[in-house]
Amino acid sequence: MSLPQNQTIQKDILLCTLNSTYQHSSFGLRYILAQMAELTDQTEMIEWTIKENPRNIVEKILSYRPKIVGFGVYIWNNEEVFEVCSILKKVAPDIELVLGGPEVSFETEGQRLYQLADHIICGEADFLFPQFCREHLSGNDTQLKIVRGALPLLPDLKLPYYLYSDNDIANRVIYVEVSRGCPYKCEYCLSSLDKSVRSFNLDQFLADIEMLINRGARCFKFVDRTFNLSPTTSTKILNFFLQHIDKGLFLHFEMVPDRLPVELRDLIKTFPAGSLQFEVGIQTLNPQVAINVSRKNDLVKVAENFAYINEHTHVHTHADLIVGLPGETLESFGAGFDRLAAMGPHEIQVGILKRLKGTPIIRHESGFQMRYQDFSPFQILSTSTMDYSTLQLMNRFAKFWDLYANSGDFPQFMNWMKSFEGSFFWNFMKFVDYLSEKYSETHSISLINLSEKAYDYIVMRTDDSDKAFDIIKADFCDGAKKRDIPPFMKSQAIAKGLYEKSATAATGKKSSSLNSRQIAHLS
Repeated sequence: MSLPQNQTIQKDILLCTLNSTYQHSSFGLRYILAQMAELTDQTEMIEWTIKENPRNIVEKILSYRPKIVGFGVYIWNNEEVFEVCSILKKVAPDIELVLGGPEVSFETEGQRLYQLADHIICGEADFLFPQFCREHLSGNDTQLKIVRGALPLLPDLKLPYYLYSDNDIANRVIYVEVSRGCPYKCEYCLSSLDKSVRSFNLDQFLADIEMLINRGARCFKFVDRTFNLSPTTSTKILNFFLQHIDKGLFLHFEMVPDRLPVELRDLIKTFPAGSLQFEVGIQTLNPQVAINVSRKNDLVKVAENFAYINEHTHVHTHADLIVGLPGETLESFGAGFDRLAAMGPHEIQVGILKRLKGTPIIRHESGFQMRYQDFSPFQILSTSTMDYSTLQLMNRFAKFWDLYANSGDFPQFMNWMKSFEGSFFWNFMKFVDYLSEKYSETHSISLINLSEKAYDYIVMRTDDSDKAFDIIKADFCDGAKKRDIPPFMKSQAIAKGLYEKSATAATGKKSSSLNSRQIAHLS
């Protein structure tokens, strides 16, 4: 007999979280679900996004009539989880509310969520949450509000990859890992608290990944903090994927920037274009700032590795810089940006420092007068060397840089920007100042509006509308996607006798959300 449409099968245990977007999947919840053992049939995993209505989320939770609700809390969903939990505890106070995740694992007692939760599991909850559920359902509930335990032995964990559904494989990021932990002590990162790097059974991992490939998975994002830490492990993994590369795989790895031994160099150059992406954490090129935050980079080797990758491989590189680190000034950041840009990464992600709970960077708050906002994402507001206005300016810089440079939608325009003498950073900053006068906000700006502002800026700087036409036509009409001449260039196109030849937007195979930017850079 089928259930009524509005009725849900009862489950004693719910594993829940709010992802930043639908594209993302909760790796942590899948790990916990894989360890539920005899409680699996009593457990349901539910994922929402932070955009969904908290009242509707609570309504869905209550439809399962659960006894225990577990929520994964992260920096991106902290506020939204609070809204959900505050409603849930008012309308269903008897439900045991258990929270976990990095955002509530540190500085726990001082958080609003601490007041709402019945229990908070700190640290890796793979085994701790199932054990809590067994005790609670058997009537032997722990009296401790904060639950801590030893780190799990990774070879003892049941791998969660079978829990990726066909829908996940078709529409979501497939996260994977071969290790946890990081040997480095960068003070802005939670991984600085790790005592050591722990590894999974590599043969079992590769067997599970082959299962996913056979089911149709093509894009894999490794969450290991230092994928290239062990050349033996990384070469074995790359050789495995090389055997399947004809299936159109896309692989994302986070790499230590100054560590690229010969065995890795020889291997990565055999991968075809569009198959490898390296996320390279630079964070700062100011030597004193690097010392301040215990960041170790051999910058000579970093430059050599970028040169090798650019000259001998098809690897797409994504490099990170952080604005607002203790001691960094706008001038020193700009100099570092120019130095990194000269190394030739395909993307430079400019991130604003966020104060992750538990990270050692808190020790600099007094000395460098570091002030953070009190709500998620706890972003830096001012320092002794970057005031509030400067950091606001860098917020705009980061957004417009992402829209014009990282997107891959404006390669000719960015080449034109690079043609000016002097600092690339400060030349782009002039463009940011121009855009800031046109837009009070940096979100929800259409591609056609971005193109028009780039066109206008070229004309303003050069007084050459023909040059502006050629550059924007190359980017907007003749790039990775073919488009018609935009309305703001229509009369110019007619005068040139080009309008009737304008391209019609082509339809093609839908690219993966993970590598769409790479495709734009490759076109």
